[in-house]
Amino acid sequence: MVVSKFIGETEKNLSKVFDKAMNKEWILFFDEADALFSKRTGVQNAHDKYANQEVSYLLQRVEDFTGLLILASNFKSNIDEAFVRRFNTIVHFPKPDAQERLRIWKNCIPKQLELSKDVQLEHISNKYELTGAMIVNIIQYATIKTFALSKTELTTQVILDGIRKELQKEEKSMY
Repeated sequence: MVVSKFIGETEKNLSKVFDKAMNKEWILFFDEADALFSKRTGVQNAHDKYANQEVSYLLQRVEDFTGLLILASNFKSNIDEAFVRRFNTIVHFPKPDAQERLRIWKNCIPKQLELSKDVQLEHISNKYELTGAMIVNIIQYATIKTFALSKTELTTQVILDGIRKELQKEEKSMY
């Protein structure tokens, strides 16, 4: 909602956000921050020039902001180094290991569903290196699929279908 295709509008929108945050003592949270806090580029055309101006403006506002600013990104390498130098703390959240994945699988399965006897969550946790968000998506898919079949037993096949579907989003194979 902050970014605009019109020149100068993004800066105006950012100014409103930062000014209001200062006056209200808000915490600013930018999700997918690499989109807004991106690296400056060599100027090839007017678009590059204005994009770099946005980054420069944002750098100045971040520098002057006395409140708490939190950025989340899966692509730290896409964030301009000038921002990274200004961060007090960078917290890396690694993918969960097999034991953590097993715990996530167990905690995500709805109480209305039973696990089929063929489901081996420990094996699935060891075999597939998934993030917590991916596991949640898989369980949601598997739950809807199971209920759509008027069943209450979650099977390995439905879970594997969900895994396949989730991995396809990232253009990865199950094997």
